[in-house]
Amino acid sequence: MFKKIIFLAIPIVIAVIGIYLYYNNGVSSARTKQVFDWFSDPSSRPELMMTAGARCGSAPFIFPTDGLIGFIWDDSFRPGHRHAGIDIFAGTAAGVTPINAAYSGYLTRQSDWKSTIIIRVPDDPLQAGRQIWIYYTHMADPQGNSYIAPEFPTGTAEVYVEAGTFLGYQGNYSGDPNNPVGVHLHISVVKDNGFGKFKNELDIENTYDPSPYFGLALNAHVNPDTIPVCE
Repeated sequence: MFKKIIFLAIPIVIAVIGIYLYYNNGVSSARTKQVFDWFSDPSSRPELMMTAGARCGSAPFIFPTDGLIGFIWDDSFRPGHRHAGIDIFAGTAAGVTPINAAYSGYLTRQSDWKSTIIIRVPDDPLQAGRQIWIYYTHMADPQGNSYIAPEFPTGTAEVYVEAGTFLGYQGNYSGDPNNPVGVHLHISVVKDNGFGKFKNELDIENTYDPSPYFGLALNAHVNPDTIPVCE
């Protein structure tokens, strides 16, 4: 059964990566080729897989899901685009690979969020007194059927969760049923607007480089060539 799931999932992910390779304007092209090669045969490079719950050194965040870190912060999917988080691909079908909270905080799921939750961290572990938000998305199928844990229905606000709490499953929801994004988790560290709300995650200037939070080289300009893994 697992082999069948892999067989069904890989073509979608390869298509996504192929589009990325076509539009990439030079940032992380060497790493992108490694990602593409891995999805052609995931069993060939098991050392590139990260495990849910893993912690790299003394980094404050635990890794939220099983998978390969395909695209990282400030990658360029197409000219002018700057990726505001990291994408983690398990290589399975949608709704199979669990996602857990990377850090403790207060979970919100707005009423129109089919595939997304955000967790407020009142005290940034890297800068005391600063509030940050951890954004998780793509947790639904292409039609918008949610894979978020039933404990967090739409309208959930400020529910405390510990690091490691089950949040849902990797999905491939993009908002357009005809354009699934490939099964993965997108996660980002979002800035507070100074009034107790999160900024728009789509703008990279509203996010922090996640590298020190995970203890990994997750900045595309610092690490243009390799897939990040714990040393």
